[in-house]
Amino acid sequence: MSTVHHPIVLPDAPAAERARLDAGGVACWEQAITIDTYEPAEPDRYPLFLDRRVYQGSSGKVYPIPFTDRILPERRPREWRAIHLENRWVRLVLLPELGGRIHIGYDKTRDYDFFYRNNVIKPALVGLAGPWISGGVEFNWPQHHRPATYLPVETHLERHEDGSVTAWHGDLDPLQRMRASHGIRLRGDSSLIELEARLVNRTDVPQTFLWWANVAARSHDRYQSFFPTDVRYVADHARRAITAFPRADRPYYGVDYPALGAARAGADRIDLSGNVRVPTSYMVTDTVDDFFGGYDHDERAGFVHWADRAIAPGKKMWTWGNGEVGHAWDRHLTDGDGPYVELMAGVFTDNQPDFTWLRPGETRSFRQYWYPIQDIGPAVQATLDAAVGLEVDGLGASVGVAATAEHADVRIELRRGAAVLGAWSAAIGPGRPFTATIELDEPATRDDLVLVVEGDGRELVRWSARPAASGEPWVATEPPAPAEIASSDELVVTGRHLAQYRHPTRAAEPYFAEAVRRDAGDARARLGLARLAYDRGEPEAALEHLEAALARETRRNLNPEHADVQLLRALVLERLGRFAEAADAFGKAVWDGALALPALLGRARLALRAGDARRSLEFAEQASRTDASSTQAVAARVVALRALGRDADAGSLLSLARAADPLDPLLAALADDLDPVDPRTLLTMAHELHRLGDRPRGIRLAERAAGTSPGRFGNPAPLASYALAAFLDEADEPGRAAAARTAARAAEVRLAFPAGLDDLDALRAALAAEPGDARAAGLLGCWLLDAGRTADALVALERSIAGGADDPVVWRNAAVALVNTGGDLDVADERYARALDLAGGQDARLVYERDQLASIRGLDAPTRIAGIEAAGPEALVRDDLAVEYAGLLVDTGRAADALDLLDRRTFQPFEGGEGRVIAVFDRASAAVAGDLLRTDPRAARDLLAAGVAVPERLGEGRHPAEVVAERFVLLGDAEAALGDRPAAEAAWRRACDVDGPLAATGHTVSARDAWIGTAHLRLGEPEEAERVWAALEARAAELEASADRVDYFATSLPELLLFPVDTAERRAAEARELRELADAGRRSMEAAA
Repeated sequence: MSTVHHPIVLPDAPAAERARLDAGGVACWEQAITIDTYEPAEPDRYPLFLDRRVYQGSSGKVYPIPFTDRILPERRPREWRAIHLENRWVRLVLLPELGGRIHIGYDKTRDYDFFYRNNVIKPALVGLAGPWISGGVEFNWPQHHRPATYLPVETHLERHEDGSVTAWHGDLDPLQRMRASHGIRLRGDSSLIELEARLVNRTDVPQTFLWWANVAARSHDRYQSFFPTDVRYVADHARRAITAFPRADRPYYGVDYPALGAARAGADRIDLSGNVRVPTSYMVTDTVDDFFGGYDHDERAGFVHWADRAIAPGKKMWTWGNGEVGHAWDRHLTDGDGPYVELMAGVFTDNQPDFTWLRPGETRSFRQYWYPIQDIGPAVQATLDAAVGLEVDGLGASVGVAATAEHADVRIELRRGAAVLGAWSAAIGPGRPFTATIELDEPATRDDLVLVVEGDGRELVRWSARPAASGEPWVATEPPAPAEIASSDELVVTGRHLAQYRHPTRAAEPYFAEAVRRDAGDARARLGLARLAYDRGEPEAALEHLEAALARETRRNLNPEHADVQLLRALVLERLGRFAEAADAFGKAVWDGALALPALLGRARLALRAGDARRSLEFAEQASRTDASSTQAVAARVVALRALGRDADAGSLLSLARAADPLDPLLAALADDLDPVDPRTLLTMAHELHRLGDRPRGIRLAERAAGTSPGRFGNPAPLASYALAAFLDEADEPGRAAAARTAARAAEVRLAFPAGLDDLDALRAALAAEPGDARAAGLLGCWLLDAGRTADALVALERSIAGGADDPVVWRNAAVALVNTGGDLDVADERYARALDLAGGQDARLVYERDQLASIRGLDAPTRIAGIEAAGPEALVRDDLAVEYAGLLVDTGRAADALDLLDRRTFQPFEGGEGRVIAVFDRASAAVAGDLLRTDPRAARDLLAAGVAVPERLGEGRHPAEVVAERFVLLGDAEAALGDRPAAEAAWRRACDVDGPLAATGHTVSARDAWIGTAHLRLGEPEEAERVWAALEARAAELEASADRVDYFATSLPELLLFPVDTAERRAAEARELRELADAGRRSMEAAA
């Protein structure tokens, strides 16, 4: 593969757009650009049920999105759709095929990319569904990272009357099916980049979300992240730790910044990218200001972000770190553009994870802004008009002003109290900042001064010192177990928190259940349990909870303050087919103004179902008056008008609504103009229109969805055929319904992952009509596995198998369900064997999962090796299987084979899963070197020394806190065998040096520490060795006493994946090993004495 770096070539604007630019306006056009690209491999055909996966501190659940776990190694030029936005000062390139991200943000006045320009599309395994790229601006919602970050979005270009242009991007979130639109706007008279976002919960139930605009900027030793000057502290993920800012006043991420600062002036400043040596996040805890950004001191340029802090408090810095780990990730993500820092802006969120609620039908709209700055240094204050820099050094001050628009005459004043220290008049504009230096009469600090910039008869920006917040910000703590919580109120609050924050390893249900155990009528806890049951497709259980909640709420007050119980009750009754009762419950929910919109929409669709189109129209019009922006209310009106024969009125209403929101898929479907990039949208709209009462269009859309093919969005085809069958049965067309079910059984089933209650209802209807339908039973089992109803899933999957299922996914899912329900592991293995046969015998994922099952079954290493090797070398395309196989080879005395395997391939780690390849590499190296010590100590020395720096092919870098003692002990032994005692002692000393400024908080003691004790013995330091043995015993005691649960604040735990992990047994086994190593160490001390 060529390693030549090919910069992206940007095309010139077409003639018509060039004319707009020359006239001072905005050019906007769509034209593909060629970018060298590493393509992701095909998505995994198997659904991944990753409920226990910890991702970015919250749930890493990815289903029903197909998962991709490998990137192809070859780079090839590829044409990407690109939208170009340009004015006199700024040029942007947007990529609709990659989530609608800004890929290039270029300051024309300074020839500077103020957003990181990655000249290659080189995804790494960072995203929720696998592939993720660095650079530009990624718009993350409804969780981090954007689930659709590597999927295409719809687009629409809008020219406004003032000459500005907005490039709109929109999609339905592939996980929750909420809708987001974001528009990037440029104006002819401003360098502002304006983002307008509209987030809509178009589902029936409350949903949680966050929004982070993830900006990347090229980083180096002199790139500085700046926050408002009143920011005194920053926090880690989930506020689990804090430190001072910009000079860290305590160890943070294990790095002792105060010690580094004492050794080298300025090394404690975490606002300078080069000082941060390990992967690190920090987020602002408090500020009264609206801005932040980054500044490149070498280029004397940077950018400012501005947003209303009342709704946009999130201000975050993330870096891979200026160390071995970071450099390895740089290689994964780019071919030549170097490291970057992320300066992320959160709206309706201030931390990660930090989710907020969207009520059903609710729309949130907001704006964010960025603009380039030049020459002024890091901004100390910024508005949408201008940013100012102010540096004060004793008797001198430097002033800078960068504006977002042209100003012919601004007045700039630097004051101290009532005294004006300096006053200037200047013409400024984008790319033409004002800078000045001034000598002061007496020493001052920046906080003593006030800087005011006025122009066009108003104040553009003012700097004055903000009062410092008193005390340190709070740090989060882990909630107690349900039984340990005293009050029912706290139980409910904790359960809601865990649900809202999508906690990956703590469930909300036990907290709600404990509250109900104490008080069977607790309405809030019952509502929480009802929501969980409804989402799991258990409407009867949900209704039982809701009736209990309603009884409590209305015991003394027939009109509760909130109608959440009634709204969910209406939805449950509707699902159960009890339409008259549902209509009454929707009517009662209308009393709550916050829920009037979804309740009125419910009344409208049930009225139409009952044949009362006039009443339906009345409800739909009320819904529109409740929220004029609701396209769902417009859709209900259109359907009702058509049912009344008022087609012209319906057409006029639909045209007006589509002009206001051209990307809305429901309106497009009503206009027979829906051609989505996501084929699942066809099925989503089919269900919505059928439910709304437009059954013919629902049927037509289902027919179209049934004709689609599998892709990165998944495969709706068989599910669409089952939905079509249900629609036709309801329309009393049993012949066509049966044909649709036949088509479902014949359809391509790869990547068909059912999700949502509509899919569940369609599958249940199919099995009610034809109980022997193996395809429907297999898909139902898949749905139930995702819902956490594992026992029910196993029943459905075994039913599918009994019906003759020949899909390897069904057999594999049955194995997963067996293991996760505590079933017969040998039978589970048989299910895997059959799945492998159906898949052709060489399916790498099945081989890996079957080997994991073999480990759970307690099979020995030779047996597991035989199982892997029987699948052929093609199975080792998977990194996780290759690492497991290499470890087994070491365990069975085949370390040389393991090293050979590691030497012949390039690894691609998942973010958070780093360290596994290095660990097996070190084990194999040590085992081979141990053998060589007896026959060829020089070769042993060379092998061990060569692996101190991790080979790039392994894809990982050593963390400073990593214990590498075994390698250095053996290296010292090799040097000693070669007669070089000083070199031997130096190596043994390096084995002992595991704590330092870059590992200040110490490492977690593990079995590897025994080698530290051995190194001390080699150096004649028995007292230090004894401290190591004591530390091993102390860690063993800690493990034995610790609770059986995963770290509450973990941000990434990729090992908690498909099968349950017996954490108690793992801790017990580790404790036993540590005690055995301590005993062995003491025996070796006694023998040496």
